[in-house]
Amino acid sequence: MTRPNPGSSSGAGFRPGAGPGPRAGPDQIHPGTPVHLVLNRFGDEFGDYARYTPPGCRLVHITTPGGLAAVDGSRFGRPADADEPLEIAVVPDTRFETVLPVAEELAARWGPFAGVAGLSEYDLTTAARLREHLDVPGARPAFVHRFRDKPTMKAMVAAAGLAVPRFVELTSATDVDVVVERLVLPLILKPRSGAASVGVVKVRSLPELHAALPAVEAAGFEAEEYVDGPILHVDGVRRGGRFRFVSVSEYVHTCLDFAAGAPLGSVLLDPGRRRDRVVAFAARCLDALELADGTFHLELIEPAAGELVFLEVGMRSGGAEVPFLHRDLFGVDLVGEAFRAALDLPPLGRLPAGGPLGGGPATGRVAPSGGWLIFPEPRPWPSRLVSVTSMRHRVPEIVAERIPVPGRVFDGTGGYEDVGGSFRLLGPDEATVRAAILRIIDGFRIVTEPLVPAGRSAPPATAEPATATATPGLSPSRPVAATAG
Repeated sequence: MTRPNPGSSSGAGFRPGAGPGPRAGPDQIHPGTPVHLVLNRFGDEFGDYARYTPPGCRLVHITTPGGLAAVDGSRFGRPADADEPLEIAVVPDTRFETVLPVAEELAARWGPFAGVAGLSEYDLTTAARLREHLDVPGARPAFVHRFRDKPTMKAMVAAAGLAVPRFVELTSATDVDVVVERLVLPLILKPRSGAASVGVVKVRSLPELHAALPAVEAAGFEAEEYVDGPILHVDGVRRGGRFRFVSVSEYVHTCLDFAAGAPLGSVLLDPGRRRDRVVAFAARCLDALELADGTFHLELIEPAAGELVFLEVGMRSGGAEVPFLHRDLFGVDLVGEAFRAALDLPPLGRLPAGGPLGGGPATGRVAPSGGWLIFPEPRPWPSRLVSVTSMRHRVPEIVAERIPVPGRVFDGTGGYEDVGGSFRLLGPDEATVRAAILRIIDGFRIVTEPLVPAGRSAPPATAEPATATATPGLSPSRPVAATAG
């Protein structure tokens, strides 16, 4: 599907945009037309950026192979009047060193870029470095760093007088006794710039800490105080330093639980004092980090007694079913809003009927509340799916169900995309949706059979409960979540 560009020194595969009709060349677009560069690794509809691009703007793409069918439009139907990408470059990965020479070639052909967007958690820094190198307007690496580096973001939020977990940055000189003295056990070890709880460990004893530290000291980790209490996530869009849209949800389990084999989900909070308190706290956190324009996914802890505690924040949409639920319930496309903000384009559409705090469903179904739930891949790995329980007709609040087909092989690399099952729910209130999620957890079952080397007999097929152990990897095909979601 790719063709080498004559004279290309980058090794990338280049191709013109897909679609009928003649291909545009640099001398065929209207003078002064802004051309934006987009880094892509999403393989689902969120990689179809033509849906978000206003008339009068054109795009060129640098994409991984897994995202090609999304950006070239072959996987999704597009409006007849949508402009095709001017050019698509396919690269093996989106590291800065890989994409820089490709971006330079594209800029030489199409002129200086008006903007650069990279919406994945793992492309935010690369996009910022490209802007700096190519002298393109937009967020620079130093700004993006505060949303990628956990010690930095906590230090800035704490400096604004807000509560954060105590933390220690780990180095080869870190003293175990100092860590325990400052944080007390249990504590959390996590990568400074990780996502989706990959590499996150809860340490409960001094021997566990001694055993864990040598492996993490040189790998960019921090130790963090464990704060007990429900974890909430706040999702929304800011423009001009004010909320354009914001919602508040409470997790059912956590991403750390998901990595240990439990299902993960969340429920939107009902309007009221609790949600208002959380929204006001989130606004102060975002002010401290100076996020005036962009999509965000912020997580915080609500201890039984005391003030709210900031956990972390991503400068992009939440992952798993978060963007899909917001589109279902509010008509808000968090990924599209992130794209428009990254390129300094006007926001998409209008606010939901309920205003910036939501409250107006975008579907034909009147449902003021909603939630989502995903199940990890069942173990042992690798294993083949024998049967799976559909919950669609057992739980009326379910509006979308995605379950694997028998014969599917699980290998532990599915992350939040290729999961054991995913569900989106709508309902009249928070309590109804939460009860529906608990019914799914109670009733959903997966039967698998282990795959074994030839010549060895396989154990019998087993029905995995909802808390089947799993340690997911990351999937590039959907926006990945922040460390707790």
